[in-house]
Amino acid sequence: MTRVLSVASECVPLIKTGGLADVVGALPGALAVHGVDMRVLVPGYRQVIAKLPTQEAVAEFDDLFGGAARVLKAPLGAQVLYVLEAPHLFDRDGGPYMDPQGNDWRDNPERFAALSSVAAMIGADGIEDWHPQILHCHDWQAGFAPLYLRELGAAGRVSTLMTIHNIAFQGMASASRIGALGLPRTGFHQRGYEFWDSVSALKAGLVYADKLSTVSPTYASELMTKDFGMGLDGVLRERQEDMVGILNGIDETLWTPPYKTIAEKAKHKAALRKELGLPADWPGPLCVVISRLTEQKGLDILMQALPALLDRGGQLALLGAGNPGLEEAFQRKAQKHPGVAVRIGYDEDLAHRMMAGGDAILVPSRFEPCGLTQMYGLRYGTLPLVALTGGLADTVINASPAGLAAGCATGLQFHPVSAQALAQAMMRLITLYQDKETWTRMMTNAMASPVSWTHSAAKYAALYESMVKAKQP
Repeated sequence: MTRVLSVASECVPLIKTGGLADVVGALPGALAVHGVDMRVLVPGYRQVIAKLPTQEAVAEFDDLFGGAARVLKAPLGAQVLYVLEAPHLFDRDGGPYMDPQGNDWRDNPERFAALSSVAAMIGADGIEDWHPQILHCHDWQAGFAPLYLRELGAAGRVSTLMTIHNIAFQGMASASRIGALGLPRTGFHQRGYEFWDSVSALKAGLVYADKLSTVSPTYASELMTKDFGMGLDGVLRERQEDMVGILNGIDETLWTPPYKTIAEKAKHKAALRKELGLPADWPGPLCVVISRLTEQKGLDILMQALPALLDRGGQLALLGAGNPGLEEAFQRKAQKHPGVAVRIGYDEDLAHRMMAGGDAILVPSRFEPCGLTQMYGLRYGTLPLVALTGGLADTVINASPAGLAAGCATGLQFHPVSAQALAQAMMRLITLYQDKETWTRMMTNAMASPVSWTHSAAKYAALYESMVKAKQP
């Protein structure tokens, strides 16, 4: 059985700000059937400690980046969870990364260096007589772990995998903190963890991990370009032989449509319209958006392209929060137009009802490493209209003439990511919606799409196996 310690800053159902948490929470169970014993290490934020059903201290540290700390053991479903309890670092109001005023915690470098350091110590020495063969490090918050593992002299027997979920966040710190972070000064150079005269936790992971991965094959290729690599494209091109793109999956037990047949979906559309105050007699499709309201997600171009949908009898239901300007713009649109309903914030139950009641889900992201929303849409027969980028390109089969002729289309893609291209795609969507035979076939295809963790977990298991073999004498 392959033993893997998964190191991350978020994990469902304990703490979540985005898709990373869903992935970290789902992987251990999905991999168990492949003979992988994956245990998860997360920070002991106040919210996490409060949710632990049981806890047992299995390791203690007198001074971990400025204070005493413990590793607590708790269940994560049928698997094992380790929580780094360090009150001086994690027991505070606010979110995982930002204070109540929305500013980054000033000690974020030390907070997540502590997480990486404990992961490396577990890799080097084990915990509870359990010795991981692989450290699977997620995003910049775990980026120092491969380097710390080398400093402990254990990199020759424990493999490391660095997974990029979103390269836009790199964990930057001033070079003046090198000593405080316990980093070797010999690594502060262009081919080490130095990035524009600063320390980059993500770059450390990309340079020092044995293997690299990201969450879709297309995003893996995009990251090696200047447009998407956020300054690290050169590092990734140098390591392209060690890089793999493995699609995320979704938890089909959590995301299961409340209907067995396509015909039953109509009553959920009617219920959603009633709940949101949308007219029931409009002829076009009800399009839903469940998203952070940011430019990355393309919500600004959606605002510009909306007339293409609304002027042809379509409707929009939006759930999300983010950029205050975008929040206000969509709220004003809802006040002025009867075909638009907006809910600011995030409501998990409403998200499920919107997915069940919508005809289409709009995901116009400028970049999207993998994306889960479009997969939820496929699962529910809520056809995705997506930008041709990252995991969106890898999971949605476009309703092109060839896709329609082959009878395999599951949604629509558009390119370039512009208001004009999105408007044209929404007009295509309306035309397809009016062709009930074609639309029904696409819904059937979508609901049959492989979106679970089954295929992806098998690929991770094979990657882990190859990494373990590479360390064997």
